Amino acid sequence: MTQAQKLSAQEIIQFIGNAEKKTQVKVTLSGMPSFKSAGFLAENGRPNFKALANKGIQVLGDFHTHYSLKIIIGDWQAVRPLLEGLTENKDYTIEFEGRNSAVPLLDTRAINARIEPGAIIRDQVTIGDNAVIMMSAIINIGAEIGEGTMIDMGAVLGGRATVGKNSHIGAGAVLAGVIEPASAEPVRVGDNVLVGANAVVIEGVQVASGSVVAAGAIVTQDVPENVVVAGVPARIIKEIDEKTAQKTALEDALRNL
Repeated sequence: MTQAQKLSAQEIIQFIGNAEKKTQVKVTLSGMPSFKSAGFLAENGRPNFKALANKGIQVLGDFHTHYSLKIIIGDWQAVRPLLEGLTENKDYTIEFEGRNSAVPLLDTRAINARIEPGAIIRDQVTIGDNAVIMMSAIINIGAEIGEGTMIDMGAVLGGRATVGKNSHIGAGAVLAGVIEPASAEPVRVGDNVLVGANAVVIEGVQVASGSVVAAGAIVTQDVPENVVVAGVPARIIKEIDEKTAQKTALEDALRNL
């Protein structure tokens, strides 16, 4: 399992509060950036790429030819002076990612899991081996996902939400997050749990191992082991029997890497 530092709610609040807020932009331009007025021109009259890098600005392309295509990536406050004298949508176009964002996305390169394109996973998230994160899933800071667990399309794991091993969180399901108030307890889902599509588990609720939450259920109270809950609000409708276990069995092949 790839371990992130486990943070309490108060530590997450401090992490966000103290983080440098950034508005990451990508600028594509055909003109020449204003290196001189922005203070990035070296003594030899060429762009000072080292100074740009020190400001967190990445530049790509031929910056010695005026009309060649160029790309600038960095925080808006640092990049904006380079565009002085240029006209947006004429000399350049700009793409934004958020505004004053405090939490970067998780670096997933070393994670031993299947993560499909379009999933949004913020920093300080723990993902177990052979987990599966499907398209458009949203996983907030401090969440924990156990080994072999699948987070299906469009599911949302709020801050500090925890899912155990070999569970399945269905498409569009929501495990409500708790960062504030810091004293509140997060959602905790045990091992071998199936949460159906579009179900909602409210803040602080615990779903014990081996249970099934039916599609569309809204879970407002703790769920004991090995039961099926359904409805709004969710109530126990039966205990897990052999037939239910067969219908809700997970497929190991989907977790192969």
